[in-house]
Amino acid sequence: MPTTPEQKMPRALGLRAVGFAMAAMLVAGCQRDNFMNNTALLDDYRDRHPIVLADAPTTLDVFPHKGGALDATAIADIRTFVQRYQQYGVGKIGILAPAGGAEARAGFAAVRRALAAGGFRGTVSYGSYRVADLNLAAPIKLGFRGLKAEVASRCGEWPTDLAGGGSLAGWTNTTYWNYGCATQSMLAAQVDDPRDFVRTEALGPADIIMQLRAINAVRQGNDPGTNWKTQNTDILSIGSGG
Repeated sequence: MPTTPEQKMPRALGLRAVGFAMAAMLVAGCQRDNFMNNTALLDDYRDRHPIVLADAPTTLDVFPHKGGALDATAIADIRTFVQRYQQYGVGKIGILAPAGGAEARAGFAAVRRALAAGGFRGTVSYGSYRVADLNLAAPIKLGFRGLKAEVASRCGEWPTDLAGGGSLAGWTNTTYWNYGCATQSMLAAQVDDPRDFVRTEALGPADIIMQLRAINAVRQGNDPGTNWKTQNTDILSIGSGG
């Protein structure tokens, strides 16, 4: 049975719609590839300044009082330093005292006693360093090597200008090289366990008391949820004594 022009028109419109849809998909695919391959959109400071785990030094400066005595704050700092060594440190703990007379030797001995009181039972290496400016306070330096989180790159570097008239290199819509480096460094210093950057913490045991409370509530036909009640206090009644 021959088709009429009216019957041919919907079929032509349908084929044309399919063609438009396929062309739109191809264009969308090209746009998506351009989006994913655009280096400006992938320019992230976490990729440029990644936090890595390294065998790096951990140091502490201790400032003794006159006569070499240590106050409570210095002793607490040394105790924390020992605890961190016991968790992540390897090898010896090094102590460097400022080159000098009896004052330096007294502070040196006080730090050694504080290390022993904090639980350190390992080997200590001793040494001294020359003070560049005698008018400045010279601390006793402690240090050990061990696992530490730090930024792989170096902060404060500016390999290119932010913008200049000689070229258009600084006028692109991207972040500058040093952007985010200080933030990454502070994050690495603030996280207590450096291994948290590469693995998740294991789940702790379930709270049996809370589980039993909910089960008993369900058995008694009560709502196992927690009903928090907030009672507002009239600010005019505070201190009135009424």
